[in-house]
Amino acid sequence: MENSMENLEQKVQKIEERNKMVEADKDWETSWTRRILLAVFTYLAIGAYMRAIDISRPWLNAVVPAVAFMLSTLTMPFFKKLWVKRNQKSLWDRKEI
Repeated sequence: MENSMENLEQKVQKIEERNKMVEADKDWETSWTRRILLAVFTYLAIGAYMRAIDISRPWLNAVVPAVAFMLSTLTMPFFKKLWVKRNQKSLWDRKEI
C-alpha cells in the first residue's frame, strides 16, 4: 500500500513539473520578447536576401514583410479565440463519441 502511495506521489510530482514547463513554454510563445525577436530576425533575413539579389533600398523594403509578420503574430490570439468560441460545441460533441 505504501509503495503505491509513493508511486502516486511521484506521478503527481512529474505532472506538476510538466505543467510548469508547459506554462513556461506558453508564456514564451505569447511574450513580446519573442514577437519582437521574430520581427527583428525576419527584417534582417529579408533585408540581407534583398541586398544579395541587388534590390534597391533593401533595408527599407524589408520593413513591409517584417511588419506584416508582426501583425500576423499579434492577431493570431484574437482569431484563435473566435475559432475556439465558434467550434467549441462541435469539439465537445466529437469527444463524446
